[in-house]
Amino acid sequence: MATHAVTPVVSIAYHSGYGHTAVIAEAVRAGAVQAGAEARLIDVDGISEEEWAQLDASDAIVFGSPTYMGTASGAFHVFAEASSKRWFGHAWRDKLAAGFTNSASKSGDKLHTLQFFQTLAAQHGMTWVNLGLHPGWNASTASENDLNRLGFFSGAAAQSNNDQGPEGVHKADIATAEHLGRRVAETARVFVAGRAAA
Repeated sequence: MATHAVTPVVSIAYHSGYGHTAVIAEAVRAGAVQAGAEARLIDVDGISEEEWAQLDASDAIVFGSPTYMGTASGAFHVFAEASSKRWFGHAWRDKLAAGFTNSASKSGDKLHTLQFFQTLAAQHGMTWVNLGLHPGWNASTASENDLNRLGFFSGAAAQSNNDQGPEGVHKADIATAEHLGRRVAETARVFVAGRAAA
């Protein structure tokens, strides 16, 4: 029996206040492309109707935002509220979802931002894809260069010093975001193939 390659479509819907989160968004996109997906970045601050349509046509949507004052940025919250038009029509039901965030502190209440993304995805009837990595940098033999060095499970979390620009985003956090992109793309391929076979 012939098999056909499935090319899932992954969109990264993100906001970046100072450029650090944009670096992480690009890493997620790069990881998804490495895994064979068609992947696109959508800056939700001023999202266009064409970009809304791109999200509607995606197999997976990865949400991303800096963590400001313990939650996603105001610009991302505006996007989330505007997505209620999609909620009414079940436009994103049964798509995959995942998330990433960045803040200056090692913790910085990033978990709350990831949980906000999870709740948003659940309200849309989406299926959440977690990071799928053990925590790094939690033993005497470990290193800050480990994948998932900050020890998050729900999604990719990054820490960027507040006195450095986007060039200061930690390489381990970039690699962790690439991992998330690959994981989402690989999971989306299975979902798309399964849906086609059902």
